[in-house]
Amino acid sequence: MAHKRKRSRFTICIEQLERGQLSMKNDEVIALREAIEARWGDANGYKMRRYVDKFWDRTRRGRTITALVQGNHGDYTVSIDARESTLMSACSCYKGKGGYCHHCAALGQTFLAKPDSFIAIVPTPLEDVHDLESLKAYLNSVTLVDLVKQLRVNGIIQKAFAESIGMSSRHLSTVKSSELHNRYYHELGATKLACLWVLEKFSKNRKE
Repeated sequence: MAHKRKRSRFTICIEQLERGQLSMKNDEVIALREAIEARWGDANGYKMRRYVDKFWDRTRRGRTITALVQGNHGDYTVSIDARESTLMSACSCYKGKGGYCHHCAALGQTFLAKPDSFIAIVPTPLEDVHDLESLKAYLNSVTLVDLVKQLRVNGIIQKAFAESIGMSSRHLSTVKSSELHNRYYHELGATKLACLWVLEKFSKNRKE
């Protein structure tokens, strides 16, 4: 009589991974799940349900998830951010600025059901930027809000920076806010590059 070979715990885990049944168990995912459940755990509307699991380009950066979904007026970028004490969400649809549209709720429900379907993206450190590809990855991993904060820490206020690149402080605020709501101005990348250049030059001058 043949005896079945006892499978190791490692083998079982690998099999579960292959079947997509082993959930990510880390602090970031747990924080996301708790925040999403608190906001949308009981969401069950028809408009929301028809978008659940319809997302593609699903990514997770720390406690932030982002994905695309096809809506009534094109493709929408939807995001949920649980980095702060208050959950933030946004959608590029016409009523998703405040994050209370059914696309945001559907993204939350999709994550609760299939957290492993979101590809974890490791941020690219600035010191690892050596070519255009890594530069693009870095710019995508940092917000203009974060860069302007770094300028302020180094003694450069937003108004002075904006004027130095020929932009009004009001428009710079609009570009910053729009990025957080998944609406991207064409000059966003160039403005981020300008921030990096000023930060680099300012740091060098301070060291000298």
